[in-house]
Amino acid sequence: MRVVVADDSVLLREGLQLILADAGHTVVATAGDGPGLVAAVLEHSPDLALVDVRMPPSHTDEGLRAAVEVRRQRPGARILVLSQYVEVSYADELLAAGEGGVGYLLKDRVSELGAFLDALGTVAGGGTVLDPLVVAQLMRRRRDPLAALTPREREVLAAMAEGLSNAAVAERLGVSEGGVEKHTQRIFAKLGLHADDGQHRRVKAVLAFLR
Repeated sequence: MRVVVADDSVLLREGLQLILADAGHTVVATAGDGPGLVAAVLEHSPDLALVDVRMPPSHTDEGLRAAVEVRRQRPGARILVLSQYVEVSYADELLAAGEGGVGYLLKDRVSELGAFLDALGTVAGGGTVLDPLVVAQLMRRRRDPLAALTPREREVLAAMAEGLSNAAVAERLGVSEGGVEKHTQRIFAKLGLHADDGQHRRVKAVLAFLR
């Protein structure tokens, strides 16, 4: 397989390259941040991208966001998230298409090299591989709609709860009004608030936040 490896740890990137090479695979590019991952996949069209979750600049969910962007620009791209953390803020979106070719494994729970390489083959072949802890977190989040929000979306919703306008929210968070509007629309979608509900979605979102 031709593989792209994205991780901010140079040592881990090098280690994965050695493991993959020993297994007969070729690492065609590496990246240390989200934009680098997107650029590498678009340039090389690999059979699989191995992605860490927490990368610069904020070390929160950049890898997952980049993975979602890769799938947006290159539908069907095969992506295996390999992380120390269960961070499911964008995992639902990554899995939403239901077409497979995705996986999420925890580094500390990959105890056998053979099982890891099998997981690579499964995802590259269009299958889905999920760590049981990730599945548990996804199920828990579906019981709590607010848990589906990213940290930034929570900040936007908290500011909305204070009665701030989009312009005021943008000024507080240091983003554009257009960016706030995009976050707001994602909040509405994740909370199941549709434009034809006949009620004010902004008010309903704030009520959900205050419960």
